[in-house]
Amino acid sequence: MLSDNELERYSRQIMLFGEDGQKRLNDATVFVAGAGGLGCPVALYLAVAGIGHLRIADKDIVEKTNLNRQILHWERDVGKEKVTSVEEKIRQINPHIEIQTFHLTIDESNIMELVDDADIIVDAMDNYPIRYLLNKVAHEKGIPLVHGAIRGFDGQAMTIIPGESACFNCVFPSEPPSEPFPVVGVTPGIIAMIQANEVIKYLLGEGKLLTDRLLIWDGLSSEMEYLRVAKRQDCKICGTDAGSADKSE
Repeated sequence: MLSDNELERYSRQIMLFGEDGQKRLNDATVFVAGAGGLGCPVALYLAVAGIGHLRIADKDIVEKTNLNRQILHWERDVGKEKVTSVEEKIRQINPHIEIQTFHLTIDESNIMELVDDADIIVDAMDNYPIRYLLNKVAHEKGIPLVHGAIRGFDGQAMTIIPGESACFNCVFPSEPPSEPFPVVGVTPGIIAMIQANEVIKYLLGEGKLLTDRLLIWDGLSSEMEYLRVAKRQDCKICGTDAGSADKSE
């Protein structure tokens, strides 16, 4: 049951989807991979929406170079673990939700435990190896994954429903070169808002998700376009031959 305090706090969105919808958000568990440029606003807006259980993992500490875009990290947090910084702010923003944080490198040894029984996964990472790992685990567990990525004034987002839509490997079958990239703070803010919106829509069962569509944001022209994508038969994760390929290995 929602408390009187929560009913008042969420009253404007309860007007949209009712107390039952709010209860769905309160009962949900979301795993956010990353507590940086994308992870901060994702965590912030999921928290204020009343997502009941947030689980966030990141290995980094706050650096001064993060402060132009990672909005939950402030000057006083430089040198602090990012997940600790995020947890402190989220607990102040909404004391009605639970948050678990993990200061570690996401890898094969811990990913299954981190994701656990989450209802949905948010890719708020800045590197492709972990994105591929998140996609693999999402497929194995049958848990939806919301992808986001940014560079400069540009960004992209898509939602993956295992067994139904194209997966991350379908769209990006090979990893691009790894390199430092420029970014202006508004870009991760925009893409993170789209990701948080996808999470809320999925949990409520409302609207049209970004499945089989890669949303592309061009900040310099303030334009969005959509690239239609489809499942690949030869995808090593979700393709028709993926199962037999795994067995042969």
